[in-house]
Amino acid sequence: MTADLAETVSADELAALQLERLQWTLRHAYENVPLYRKKFAEAGVHPDDCRELGDLAKFPFTTKADLRESYPFGMFAVPQEKIRRLHASSGTTGKPTVVGYTEDDLDTWATVMARSIRAAGGRPGHKVHVAYGYGLFTGGLGAHYGAEKLGCTVIPASGGMTARQVQLITDFQPEIIMITPSYMLTLLDEFERQGVDPRASSLKVGIFGAEPWTEQMRGEIEERFALDAVDIYGLSEVMGPGVAQECVETKDGLHIWEDHFFPEVIDPFTEQVLPEGERGELLFTSLTKQALPIIRYRTRDLTRLLPGTARPAFRRMEKVTGRSDDLIILRGVNVFPTQIEEIVLRTEGLSPHFQLVRSTRGRLDHLTVRVEARADTTAEGRSLAASAVAAGVKDGVGVSVSVEVVDPDTLERSLGKMRRVLDERS
Repeated sequence: MTADLAETVSADELAALQLERLQWTLRHAYENVPLYRKKFAEAGVHPDDCRELGDLAKFPFTTKADLRESYPFGMFAVPQEKIRRLHASSGTTGKPTVVGYTEDDLDTWATVMARSIRAAGGRPGHKVHVAYGYGLFTGGLGAHYGAEKLGCTVIPASGGMTARQVQLITDFQPEIIMITPSYMLTLLDEFERQGVDPRASSLKVGIFGAEPWTEQMRGEIEERFALDAVDIYGLSEVMGPGVAQECVETKDGLHIWEDHFFPEVIDPFTEQVLPEGERGELLFTSLTKQALPIIRYRTRDLTRLLPGTARPAFRRMEKVTGRSDDLIILRGVNVFPTQIEEIVLRTEGLSPHFQLVRSTRGRLDHLTVRVEARADTTAEGRSLAASAVAAGVKDGVGVSVSVEVVDPDTLERSLGKMRRVLDERS
């Protein structure tokens, strides 16, 4: 497969390729991963039961808990001597999830990343400033090898040293930046702090991933940086970044590279597969991974599947609106951080930097929106902004919250994924 397959394959060709690869993956997992043999037996299924793509719904789910319980290498399907690289999650909520890659896996990953950067507008010869973290996190190295595969020049900046990032962008003149959206806002503040006009930078495309972000944040970044902001999706358990990519010419959701990753959307409560167009929890099955085949992995990301546009054979996933495990249930009402973000971004006098603080008042849970003012916002402006956010949340989400407008540069800045929710409940 080449990086151009997405621009040439037909829907029928893709479906035939998917079935062939799905049947191989199910057999590979069954024969080489004890956990999958056990789970298939408990579900009463065998790889031979997959005769068409719809048969995948008969097979059991894989969860993050499965990977943690198999720590570190229990889900690998190849001998250790064939593993060429290891990555792992941070492990902040328990044992980390560990993923491995064969030489062919690394080539596949570079290929889908190269395809993603091309869909975002990147071309051979462009300079790509990679501000995702390097190390065990998949973002930095995934972007790095994909950009090189496409024929770009890589600037491996990683995260942190924000003042130096501005200097590197100013001096090296990259056309593309790959970064989390929350860190891009931190970078934007640093441009302005140094008196450098971000709209005058060389950046033409920003490829943003690793956390949910809204259309309002896209508008803010595009306006203040004068670039095209596009979304990239991935997760280490499935591959890393490069599972799906938004095309710069349409910006209408992320085309899933379905020759390597097969998507489903389920109702997270009934666990039934939903028809195309209905919103639910996203699942992925790998089709070509050797070291760590993954079957019906529950991502916890909430989205829906839509027909392809810029890459017609490949379905799109809508921008992730939140995660089922990020959901705050406040007095019976579902609240997602992205809903609050939309309200903050449209409120005059406020910066995009905010956090949600959960606490207890009496016997009830309470939510406080803590958000930074812009530097030129007066005391009266802060008061009006706080009232506007509280009213917006009440009207738009249906719950009452407190709002604290704090000084600029008060909240913790993110070098990677922003920690949006603080739990201070007793």
